[in-house]
Amino acid sequence: MGRGDRKTRKGKIAIRSYGNVRPHKPAKKAAAGAVKKVAPAKAAVKKAAPVAKKAAPKKSA
Repeated sequence: MGRGDRKTRKGKIAIRSYGNVRPHKPAKKAAAGAVKKVAPAKAAVKKAAPVAKKAAPKKSA
């Protein structure tokens, strides 16, 4: 498996051809187990809902 093998990367380079082993464009990594490196998104600033004040319980004598 070397320079003359059409199925290996080294063989594709030697034959000067392209294919699944040696594509022109880099493949998009969308594998199920792949982890995306994404810049942390800025957290949306949410205003807290105004807290309704409850009336103090009435004192009974």
